[in-house]
Amino acid sequence: MNVITSLDTDTTHGLLGRANSPQHFDEQKIPRLLLVDDEPRLLASLAELLKDANCQLVTATCGSEAIEQLSKLQFDLVLLDLRMPDMSGHDIMDFINEHGIDVNVVVLSGDNGIDAAIGSLKRGAFGYLRKPYQHEELLNTVANALQQRQLEAENRRISWRLECSEKLYRYLVDSSPDIIYTLNAEGRFTFVNDRAKQLLGFNREELVGEHYSRVVHEDDLERAHSVFDERREGERASHHVELRLKCVNSLEKERTFDNTLMTISLNSMGLYSQDQGAQKKEHFGTYGVARDITERKRAEELVSHQAYHDILTNLPNRIMFRDRLELAMMQAQRSKTELAVMFVDLDRFKLVNDSMGHLKGDQLLQQVADRLQQSVRRGDMLARVGGDEFILLLPDFRERKDASAIAEKFLECLSQPFYLDGTELHVSASIGIAVYPSDGETIDDLVRHADIAMYHVKTLGKNGHQFYDNSMLDASNQKIALEQSLRKALEQGELEMYYQPQVDVTTGRIVGAEGLMRWNHPERGLLTAGDFLPFAEENGLMIPISDWMIEAACRDLHDWNAAGGELRRLSVNLSPLYLDRGDFVTKLRDAMIRYAIFPSQMEIEITENICIRNPQYAIEQLHKLCQLGVSVAIDDFGTGYSSLAYLHRFPIHTIKIDQSFVREIQPGRSHFPVVLAVISIARGLGLHLVAEGVETDCQARYLEQAGCTTLQGYLFHKPLTRAEFIQQLRENAAPLR
Repeated sequence: MNVITSLDTDTTHGLLGRANSPQHFDEQKIPRLLLVDDEPRLLASLAELLKDANCQLVTATCGSEAIEQLSKLQFDLVLLDLRMPDMSGHDIMDFINEHGIDVNVVVLSGDNGIDAAIGSLKRGAFGYLRKPYQHEELLNTVANALQQRQLEAENRRISWRLECSEKLYRYLVDSSPDIIYTLNAEGRFTFVNDRAKQLLGFNREELVGEHYSRVVHEDDLERAHSVFDERREGERASHHVELRLKCVNSLEKERTFDNTLMTISLNSMGLYSQDQGAQKKEHFGTYGVARDITERKRAEELVSHQAYHDILTNLPNRIMFRDRLELAMMQAQRSKTELAVMFVDLDRFKLVNDSMGHLKGDQLLQQVADRLQQSVRRGDMLARVGGDEFILLLPDFRERKDASAIAEKFLECLSQPFYLDGTELHVSASIGIAVYPSDGETIDDLVRHADIAMYHVKTLGKNGHQFYDNSMLDASNQKIALEQSLRKALEQGELEMYYQPQVDVTTGRIVGAEGLMRWNHPERGLLTAGDFLPFAEENGLMIPISDWMIEAACRDLHDWNAAGGELRRLSVNLSPLYLDRGDFVTKLRDAMIRYAIFPSQMEIEITENICIRNPQYAIEQLHKLCQLGVSVAIDDFGTGYSSLAYLHRFPIHTIKIDQSFVREIQPGRSHFPVVLAVISIARGLGLHLVAEGVETDCQARYLEQAGCTTLQGYLFHKPLTRAEFIQQLRENAAPLR
């Protein structure tokens, strides 16, 4: 077997060259020819004759070899000799037909009998050439055979594409999410796809021939008629309208559809006189696409509902409340009556969020909203205006005792315990009430004064209600003035750091100190951190104040080191808000570098609640501190809600026993289990221990005997100024007790 390949891409001459031109064949597909003849010279001559063609030539010298090649390769044309020693060319053609081999055959035979030619043509031969044949005759026959094969292949491709296109069109129409239909000029269905069955419950057979009024809602028939009878042409023939269509065998009584309609004109040719038009357009019917927009309408209704309602509690929101309040005020003004606004704020709700997470906090708000809603009168409007704040409109207001009765009802319903996944919770509320028009003639004034009355209740101990009066406004203005003064305090240097020494009770030496912030108020004198830091947290001042504290503590520690002080550790309290800021570690590092502070001398105090607000985030931030070499202490240990299971996961170095536990140590009693438990926890975890608020010798002795040797409190030192603390460090060589 020989394979002869010609890759000559030059234009060949004659019919064979035209058949192989790019307009007939893909340039990447070269025709493959099988030349079969038992005479080597004739086979070589045939191959030589076809060598200039852009074809791949394969030769076979006997019938079995030809069958082997036909079994392995795909050929476009076989040039076949009839007489061969092992089998005849007819046998090879029978093999081709029996096995369904797609190939054209041209018979080259020296037999002059008619039977050989007839036998070849019956077996499907494309051509029959008697030897000897003219070269041009052979080339033309080969070219024609290849051309016919190419045309047949092209026809098959076109037929296949048409078939696929038709199937695709049918699939798209029947699988469309929209109802596709056509109507005749009388408005009767001539076609409808399968989507009508899925959406409306009508079979195609039920609708074809029926009038469109069969499916259109009765209230929309008049509008549907104006649309379905549309006779405009061109771009103006398209029309959009929303219609409700009736459903059968469905749980829904009706669905809403957005119909896109297009008028179709049938163009016909007629015979007319010269003064008449040569062409006339006749209205034929309507083609339509109906899109189901039921879910969109529901979504629009939902969006509209959510625009005026709180998503969490489904109560009216601030926008809807203001609209209703404005309308109620207009009615009260016309009728010369009063109305009341009640502002309700939950007490200690932030602690629930911090200790149990926002998900549980949301569940609590939902339960609170349900209880409050059940306590209001018909005609009153309860709304949630944000966070744990609710507001109630009392349009039918006659006497203040009516509002007081509702407020007391609120407090009573909230006094019952709440349960979240088996956990019992107790919450209360502070309620402020403002009356229109005596407490405000505008929406903003009325709501603001109710809010001021509510804050007044909080200052009095929470869990109560108060009506607004003008004296509360003066107190509110004082708070605003305090905020302005606190902002100026940073700018004018009125803040100052005090330091309370921590003493090793066994040696009497100062081993550490806690930094405490003070405010030298120009009018109110020296204020402790408890007097202004809670207010700073509420008004967004905690970040700049904490920045100042870090800077001041590092500066003072630098001065103590320069003065020869031997302070092991300085502790500063860190606000949870400051921990939530991802850049506080960077600020602390920069300050220590700037003042050449050893990281081991700095300790950051955090509360237990920091560890449970977002445990994973807290772990990441505290590990960053440890990487700097800064130690971490838990302040007021035992007073929060954190789980001891978290404690070993946090990089904690120090536990501080809260002074409320130390205060319980009194003469006449010998056992204080909470203190002993905290000390045991610290020992078990290998943590440093500090007791706060030590004020008596009895407390100091008990703590020392229990294993806590680092004490802090007025028994040893009160908080000292920077200068006083330096003096104490210099005197630290002598025992203090």
